[in-house]
Amino acid sequence: MSRRGFLSGLAGSGILAASMAKANPISNTDSGSIPDFAKWQLSEAEWKKRLTPEQFRVLRKNGTERAGSSPLDKEKRDGTFVCAGCALPLFTSAMKYDSGTGWPSFYDHLPNAISTRPDNSLWMKRTEYHCARCGGHQGHVFEDGPSDKTGLRYCNNGVALKFIAEDA
Repeated sequence: MSRRGFLSGLAGSGILAASMAKANPISNTDSGSIPDFAKWQLSEAEWKKRLTPEQFRVLRKNGTERAGSSPLDKEKRDGTFVCAGCALPLFTSAMKYDSGTGWPSFYDHLPNAISTRPDNSLWMKRTEYHCARCGGHQGHVFEDGPSDKTGLRYCNNGVALKFIAEDA
């Protein structure tokens, strides 16, 4: 059985979501519903057709875009930030703030929008988060966000998002 098949089976049974929530100290993913992962289990070739090369590298291969490269970091209009892979709404513009990091940053997310898991790469402990529907890698969450809000900073790759303006 492939790793993807194994994880898909766990996700479908709810075991993966439960184990991810228990293993993660920064997990405010709503556990009320299990996303339909099977609908979004596309082959690598299908994802490559659907996404730009940079989106594929970030969303499907857990890459990181260069800081300051995304115009969404400076986006100030009212609207919704959705996953570039499947268009699931992840954040609203009201949740966005300027963290000064060069990546779009948010202090909270929409209900049932993300899932988290530990990331011990780069010789440090971090928490990465993914789109709850398609599993696309979005970024990392840190505990250095606005203290008057949640205290969290969801540091997102801009290429992993699309912005839908309210007036659109």
